[in-house]
Amino acid sequence: MKFIYSDKIPTPKGHYSPAVVHNDIVYVSGQLPVAPDKESHEIGTIEEQFDQVIKNLKNVLEAAGSNLSHILRVTIYVSDIELWGRINAVYSDHFGEHRPARTIVPTRDLHYGYHVELDAIAAVIK
Repeated sequence: MKFIYSDKIPTPKGHYSPAVVHNDIVYVSGQLPVAPDKESHEIGTIEEQFDQVIKNLKNVLEAAGSNLSHILRVTIYVSDIELWGRINAVYSDHFGEHRPARTIVPTRDLHYGYHVELDAIAAVIK
């Protein structure tokens, strides 16, 4: 097992790793729209939040030897299911023709007042 850390991703505030690689599979922990270079939590629109989540996801995957086109499965947690359409539009822009398995889970409040969190499973690039 390899635990993934990078200065390009937010430092975990809890007892976990941003990602773990095992048998060429990357297990990415939940990514909030936390900008690693900012002290404060900027909420912004759902589109801005999702863009930051994807940026964090890309940086985690890169540090683990993977990328968005190698994602196998995504789980998206959203504070209001009414945001589904807006999230889906931004998601489609980022993933293009790649269509990994996906689940969207409506939930209550997310940490720091954010409205979206995402975790993923990806393959390491060979």
